[in-house]
Amino acid sequence: MRYDISKLGIEFLNPMRQEMLQMVRRERQLVLLSPTGSGKTLAYLLPLLQLLDARNDALQALVLVPSRELAIQTVDVVKRICSEARILACYGGRPAMDEHRQIIGLRPHLIVATPGRILDHIRKQNITLATVTHLVIDEFDKCLELGFQEDMEAILRELTSVERRILLSATDCPSIPDFVGSSDYCRLSYLDEEELCSDRLSIRSVLSPEKDKLATLKRLLCTLGTQKSLVFANHRQSVERIGAYLSSEKMMADIFHGGMEQRDRERALYRFMNGSCNVFVCTDLASRGLDIPDVDNIIHYHLPLDEEAYIHRNGRTARWENVGNAYLILGPEESLPDYVQLTDGQLALPAKSPMPSLPLWATIYVGKGKKDKISRGDILGFLTKTGGLDGKQIGRIDVLPNWSYVAVLRNEVKSLLPRIKGQKIKGIKTIFTIAE
Repeated sequence: MRYDISKLGIEFLNPMRQEMLQMVRRERQLVLLSPTGSGKTLAYLLPLLQLLDARNDALQALVLVPSRELAIQTVDVVKRICSEARILACYGGRPAMDEHRQIIGLRPHLIVATPGRILDHIRKQNITLATVTHLVIDEFDKCLELGFQEDMEAILRELTSVERRILLSATDCPSIPDFVGSSDYCRLSYLDEEELCSDRLSIRSVLSPEKDKLATLKRLLCTLGTQKSLVFANHRQSVERIGAYLSSEKMMADIFHGGMEQRDRERALYRFMNGSCNVFVCTDLASRGLDIPDVDNIIHYHLPLDEEAYIHRNGRTARWENVGNAYLILGPEESLPDYVQLTDGQLALPAKSPMPSLPLWATIYVGKGKKDKISRGDILGFLTKTGGLDGKQIGRIDVLPNWSYVAVLRNEVKSLLPRIKGQKIKGIKTIFTIAE
């Protein structure tokens, strides 16, 4: 299958992607180790698309990913660069019956799935993996985690025709579990790139005079102003407490953790990605499997549980050639773990900083999506023609299966909504409202 990377704004392939194109042709069992943010997803997708046969209606490839958000993002990338590929995302949080109908109707060449959901389809006999010849496991080191192996073994037992395996991780793994299959893996490591990344990452500590760090966090965020910041906490309850506190202090912040409804998680994620919200309070669920562009700061409200978690958290910033900052907030009785090396010492917060201004963008919710044959171009055209906006007043547009999100300049929203209320997009009447 042919693809066009220019649709992603990419003019050339970095060395890792170039090498992967060559290696996947030569090697049938491949492990790619590369730091978070280095572009592993596209590195495996490009050679994988070349291997798929558009004339064959059978399911040919399965990609296992750790989160529903990464499944959605991966499918979006494929659809943007390759019109020939029939691809489907399968993940929890929505009816499996809907996905079953899509599997039957679409006849996908490639499925990108979370392990729990694809196993559910297998057990319900909604799908057969007998024709799958290409297997990709993203974040394969998670296969070693306690409680995860049983599901993975059950899935891989169904993959009786796999000829090519591509395993990816941002951290080295001492061994590959036997149940993954094959032992003759070619290892391609770019982990030394972390040293280059460290040159672009400033790491500082921030001292909190109180055990409760909320006031210190607020002062830090006020100091950072309108920069995009990820705030990591170790527990769902802590994420909710921090989010509620920041909201009570009139600060724009969204929360993200595994206990939230999928729709709420998606809304929070896309608001942060499109610049409508500058502070994203999350558990370590957001440290893997999310491609969030242009994050300026990582704030460790709680110290990470181990070095691996620390690496993955920090990997959300200083991606590609960008620079970034990491801040570790230390309570009176806390000290830095041995694996943390500060590059710029301690940050002394000013006694007072002005409250950050509101983000430049706001998010509009559109009540229709891909199932209604709505595209980015449809939304852009509707907002310019019917809404009277200039293209520069419209930001990122995300079209999901059942609804869409579009970023619009905040100062235009109040006048825009009355103009589009009750209007039809592609002849379909729908809801337009602020996604707050």
